[in-house]
Amino acid sequence: MVRQCIDQNLLMGVCHTEKVLHRKEREQTLEEALNSNQTTYKPRGIFSAGPVELLEELEDGRMLIQVNNEVRLQLGEEKQTLPFGIWACEELVDEALDETGELALNQSQSKILQRLLAVTHGNEDAQDMLNSIHWRSMPAQTFSFAVAGLLGMPPETSQALLEMTSAQMRLDTVLEMINTMGTALS
Repeated sequence: MVRQCIDQNLLMGVCHTEKVLHRKEREQTLEEALNSNQTTYKPRGIFSAGPVELLEELEDGRMLIQVNNEVRLQLGEEKQTLPFGIWACEELVDEALDETGELALNQSQSKILQRLLAVTHGNEDAQDMLNSIHWRSMPAQTFSFAVAGLLGMPPETSQALLEMTSAQMRLDTVLEMINTMGTALS
């Protein structure tokens, strides 16, 4: 799957799963596992996808990869099941914002950055990262996904954020989480 994504410039989806569809039948050696079907899962209907970057190929055939999630997709029709799933998908876009909505979104982004700076007081690396041009100049809609990745949340929560089509709702949820975290740390 990784090779095909790289060779054909295909996006690879990264998703949470709903349930196990088929379990591998027995324990396998590493070589068997690398050359046979493993446990398969039913993917969640909304997920992220992006191009695959091969960082390192190990001597035993395993690969260290990075998927640079660039798009949020909704599953459509399954085109291929084995040896791995290929799906027709549609991009899931956020609700459009008017000027007032954009202003509120930018204000929420600023509040979150300030709150994170307060919560991470004393952690120089976190402070430097949050004060970087990268984080300060990030568009608010992009920020609403990126900041969620910093918080290490349960899969159900990150899936719920991914499914929200309102960037303001995502930022409100993240701010509430940070405030709860900050209270627990105090």
